[in-house]
Amino acid sequence: RVGAGLVTLGVPPAAMTENAARVDAVMLAAMRSPTGIGLFFEDARINAFCVGPGLAEGLTESEFVKEVLKAHKPSVLDAGALALLSQYSELQSLVHQDCVLTPHDGEFARLFPPYAEQLAARPANGPAFSRVNAARAAARAAQCIVLLKGPDTIIADWTGRTAIHSANYGRTAPWLATAGAGDVLGGMIAGLMARGFPAFEAACTGAWLHVECARTFGPGLIAEDLAEQLPAVFRAMGL
Repeated sequence: RVGAGLVTLGVPPAAMTENAARVDAVMLAAMRSPTGIGLFFEDARINAFCVGPGLAEGLTESEFVKEVLKAHKPSVLDAGALALLSQYSELQSLVHQDCVLTPHDGEFARLFPPYAEQLAARPANGPAFSRVNAARAAARAAQCIVLLKGPDTIIADWTGRTAIHSANYGRTAPWLATAGAGDVLGGMIAGLMARGFPAFEAACTGAWLHVECARTFGPGLIAEDLAEQLPAVFRAMGL
């Protein structure tokens, strides 16, 4: 919906039939082994990845994430991929500047415990350590883009460049706090990167579109509704 053009869903072989019964415009590929994912990299059309939604947290899954990171293509790491990053230091060393990490507060605390502790601490004197400080510090440490999700979503890169997407001033959408909504955000960002958006701009644009879709739909939203609102949002923008 966001314009990637061609999307392939990589799933375990045992899940092929189940997924084929649920998707129409998305192609499927069986992920039989971590090394087998290399076939993807031979296809120049596949130029961005979203890794993590539905991904378990075992050693085999960490090898899949490793192969994606070694390909050095624009990638969004969310959900299970973030959990694996927090467990395997080798994966952390492979994160690069075309990666976007999209943690919520709990995932951020697992990935970047020192900054989460500073964020939670009561300031003894001077200004508090803010969510902006935390996202910037994490992006600098990981040398990538960090999108810290929340009512005030913070997007930072390793140089300190920062954008704040605040759910205020008429842009509130509390019904976004529903299961799977963050996965859709990851897909939007990956789709924008597939279209050629740089990682930081893709993260900022994806965050804006995510909220705009929720506002267009209104209360009662579930995650599956978000992508379906994109055509209406694009029409309203005059695209």
